[in-house]
Amino acid sequence: MNKLTSVTNQLHSIADYCRYGATLFNQAELFYGHGSDNAFSDAYTLVMYALSLPAEHDSSLMACRLLESEKEYILALFKRRVEERIPVAYITNITYFSQLPFYVDERVLIPRSPLGELIEKQFSPYISEQKTPKRILDLCTGSGCIAIACASYFAGAEVDAVDLSVDALNVAQINIENHGVSEQVIPIQSDVFSGVEGQSYDLIVTNPPYVDQQDIDTLPAEYHHEPEMGLGCGADGLDIVRKILVQSATHLNDNGLLFCEVGNSEVHVKALYPDVPFTWLTFERGGHGVFMLTKEQLIEFAARFYAALK
Repeated sequence: MNKLTSVTNQLHSIADYCRYGATLFNQAELFYGHGSDNAFSDAYTLVMYALSLPAEHDSSLMACRLLESEKEYILALFKRRVEERIPVAYITNITYFSQLPFYVDERVLIPRSPLGELIEKQFSPYISEQKTPKRILDLCTGSGCIAIACASYFAGAEVDAVDLSVDALNVAQINIENHGVSEQVIPIQSDVFSGVEGQSYDLIVTNPPYVDQQDIDTLPAEYHHEPEMGLGCGADGLDIVRKILVQSATHLNDNGLLFCEVGNSEVHVKALYPDVPFTWLTFERGGHGVFMLTKEQLIEFAARFYAALK
């Protein structure tokens, strides 16, 4: 009797396979950080995906017994997760951001930004209900998740979704069509602001590449399935952030705001611009390294930003 047959003869229910998968993943010392933070969550997601069942269901379903073909499919998914270290979202091609589903594959990063929480709150308290943005720019859009989430939570806003990568924009287009926001969200190829010359916005939201070289060199295997151009950005991770700080004011309307995620490179931002009064955001669901600046602040410290660009 081979190992596969032995396993399928001993495990029968959905709960059995969720538990077994979690054990496999813990033994393999996998890394979690692409939508879940534990082995059971990864196993559960793969089981539900294999069975074409929604993630949320009556708990009594966990006792349901599986067909032999279903068992084998689940075990094949577990094998990919363990042997190839593929993040679950790339296996299922779906992840959630701001409580919305998005298609993802290895052409784009898997959405996991704390900016999602901020979008759900419609950027409160930084933006009042009386001054909702009419034009929004999602800079370095990737899968389009930030742009589409902004369009969802600000139904009247026009959103430009820009990225240098044509591959990423093709994925963003899939999500734009899936969410039915083709009239509201426009994908644009752009190297930072090059594709939106002359355009201005009430709000710029950006999750650019920001991982410094030290972190790139020590990333777990799961991250190597993601496009490197979406992660690393120079020795301190701030090559694109420097450009964003220099150019954003030109593309913001009066009273406009810039929200930018820099993650662990927050330490480099603070060291590079010690005199700039960044507003660093806190999040109820975790996450760090997101700052806000007003257009007025960007103008006030323009000389400082230009100096750091050279």
